[in-house]
Amino acid sequence: MVLATSGFVPDLRPAEHTATMALPALPLLLAAGLLHTQASPSTRSFQLDYEHNCFRKDGVPFRYISGSIHYARVPRPAWRDRLLKMYMSGLSTVQVYVPWNYHEILPGVYDFTGNRDVEAFLDLTAELGLLVILRPGPYICAEWEMGGLPAWLLWKPDIILRTSDPAYLAAVDSWLHILLPKIKPRLYQQGGNIISVQVENEYGSYYACDYGYLRYLLGSFRALLGSEVLLFTTDSTRAEELRCGTLQGLYATVDFGPGSNVTEAFGAQRRVEPKGPLVNSEYYTGWLDYWGEAHTSTSATWVARGLEDMLHLGASINMYMFHGGTNFAYWSGADYKDQYKPVTTSYDYDAPLSEAGDPTEKLFAIRTVISKFQPLPLGPMPPATPKYAYGRVALWKVSAYSKGRTAPAWHCSTGQHPSLSLQYADLLDVLDVLCPSGPIQSQFPLTFEAVKQAHGFVVYHTQLPWDVPDPAMLGAPPHSICDRGYVMLQKEYQGTLERDGQTRLHVTGRAGDTLDILLENMGRISFGANTSDFKGLLANLSLNSRPLSNWLIYPLAIDTAVQQGWPYAALPKSRSGGRVGPAFYTGTFETPGIAWDTFVTFPGWSKGLMWINGFNLGRYWTCRGPQQTLFVPGSVLHHGHPNNITVLELEGAPLTPLLLFLDQPLYNRTLGCSTMATE
Repeated sequence: MVLATSGFVPDLRPAEHTATMALPALPLLLAAGLLHTQASPSTRSFQLDYEHNCFRKDGVPFRYISGSIHYARVPRPAWRDRLLKMYMSGLSTVQVYVPWNYHEILPGVYDFTGNRDVEAFLDLTAELGLLVILRPGPYICAEWEMGGLPAWLLWKPDIILRTSDPAYLAAVDSWLHILLPKIKPRLYQQGGNIISVQVENEYGSYYACDYGYLRYLLGSFRALLGSEVLLFTTDSTRAEELRCGTLQGLYATVDFGPGSNVTEAFGAQRRVEPKGPLVNSEYYTGWLDYWGEAHTSTSATWVARGLEDMLHLGASINMYMFHGGTNFAYWSGADYKDQYKPVTTSYDYDAPLSEAGDPTEKLFAIRTVISKFQPLPLGPMPPATPKYAYGRVALWKVSAYSKGRTAPAWHCSTGQHPSLSLQYADLLDVLDVLCPSGPIQSQFPLTFEAVKQAHGFVVYHTQLPWDVPDPAMLGAPPHSICDRGYVMLQKEYQGTLERDGQTRLHVTGRAGDTLDILLENMGRISFGANTSDFKGLLANLSLNSRPLSNWLIYPLAIDTAVQQGWPYAALPKSRSGGRVGPAFYTGTFETPGIAWDTFVTFPGWSKGLMWINGFNLGRYWTCRGPQQTLFVPGSVLHHGHPNNITVLELEGAPLTPLLLFLDQPLYNRTLGCSTMATE
C-alpha cells in the first residue's frame, strides 16, 4: 500500500515487536540501487510506503540523509559555499526553517529581500541538486527569538500563542497565505525539490496540547499546498510529547541524539506510527551554548557511530545542525529551564561545518560513514573560507579624524594597518538621535510590547521624588526586569539589574535628580515555557518600597540610526579615559587590500553590540562567556575604503579601548561579571 498523504495506521501486534518491525526490508531495497530516478513533473511523486516501511520517490524506495542549515543565520553571499559543502559531504537533502518574524516585521509588512530572500535560497538548493525538507512553522523553536513567532503578536497581551485562540489563528492564517503560495511551485510534485513539509514543531513539548490547533494547521497546509505533499510532525521520544504532538493526517517522526539507544528511540516512533519509514528529524551533531556556561562539544566518533547505527536500520536522518551559523543582530532566542537562559550570538553548535562554514573533523567522520551506504559526489571537498587576522586595532578617543582626514597607521604583528579612530558618546546624550519621535509619557512603566518595540533597548526615565541622603534601596519585584537593566543616576552608571539575578541596588541623591534605566531585551524565550515572554519593566520600580512614577519611555531605534550613517554624519563629542555605563564608541579602519572573514575580540570590554558598515554582528559578553569573539563575514567588509565601526558598550570599556581581529574564534572563558552594585 502506497499513500501520498500520511495518517495513523493502527498496529494490532504486541508492543514488544513493533520497534524492529520489518527493519531489514528497506536496506535491502536501497542496496539494490533503487535510490534515484528522474521523472517528468506529471509523474513526480514523494510518498509513504507503509508496506515496505520506506519513502518512495517517483515510485522507487528512497531514504534521505539530510542536514539542517538556517538561511537566516548565514549571510547570502555564503549560501552557495555552505550548500555546496553539504552536497559534497554526501547529503541528498537539506532541512530548512522559515522564521515568521524574520519576514513579517510588522503586521502586514513583509521582507523577502537580500538575506531574507527564502525563494532565492530554495532555488539555489535546487540548482545544486539538493532536496529540501521545509519547516515553515508557524513556530520553529530553533533557539531563535520567540521561536520564530513575531513579537507584535504580544501587542495583544492576552493572546494565547500556539493554540486555537482566534487572534492567534487570524495572524497565522494571514502569514500562511503569504508564505505557502511561494512554496507550492517548489514542491517536488510540482517540479521543485521540496519533498516534505513539517507542520508546527515539537508541539508535544508545549503545555497547551490543543488538537484543534493542529487540525486547523493541517487544513490550512492542505488548502494552500494541495493533497499530495507529504506533511509531518517532529517530537521527542517521550510518550507524553508524542501524544500531544501527533495527529492523524500528519506523519509522526522523532528526534534524538547520539547518546540514545537507537532501537528504543525508533520504538517510540513505532508506537505512534507502527508502519512507514523510520525518521530521525533532528539527530543532534552538537548542542547550543548559553551565556555564562561552558562551550559545548560532542565527540565526532560518537556522532558518526550513532549515524551508522541508524543507517543500518534503513532510517532517514536529518542532522541538526550540519551548519549552525550566527545569531546576528537580536535574533538569538532563549530557553527556560528553571531560569531564563539566553543563547549566545554564535550558533556554531559544534556542527560538522563550523560557524564560519569550515569543514571539521566531524564532517569527515560523517562523510566516511555515508560513503559506506551510498556513493559520494565526485570531486574534492571545498576548502575552508580564507580568514585574516587583521591584528590589534587601537581605539583612540580623539576628534581629530572626524571628517576628511586620515587616521594614523598602527603597526601590529600582521603588518601595517590603519588604526581605528574613536569618537565617544554617552547613550543618554544622544536620545534625540536614537528616539527621534520623542518619549512616551506614562504614570507607570510600559513593556516593550506596549510601546511596540520588538528588539534591542528602551530607556525608562524619571526623577527622584525626594532627597535620598542615605543609601536607599532601588528595587523591582522578582522576574520583572526583562532582561537586563542598566541604572544611571544623574547620568552616572550605578549598576545592573538582571532577570533571575540581582534586582536591587542602593542609591543616594537629591529630589529632582534624573534616574534612567536602559532595559535590554536579551531574546524572547523560544523553548521551555509559554513563549509569551514580555520585555522591559514588567512592574514598577520602587525606592525604599515606595513606587516611582511619572516616566518618560524612549524606544531606541539604534540600528536605524547606524544604518542611516549616524554617528559618522554627525559625530558626537570625544573624551579620553575609560568610562563606565552605556556609551557608543565609533571609528573607521581599512583592510590591507582584502576582505576576508575574521573574528573580533574585545579585550577588557564587558558587554555590548558591534556594527560594521551598518551590519549588526550581534552581542558580545566577554566577562560572562563562553563566547569571546564575534564572527565577521568578509562580505560585510570594504576594501579600498574605510570600514565604519560602531560599538555600544553597556557596562564599561577598558581605559585603553582596542579591538583584536583574529583568524579563529575563542571560547570557554566563563567569568562572573561585576554589576558595580552593592546591597
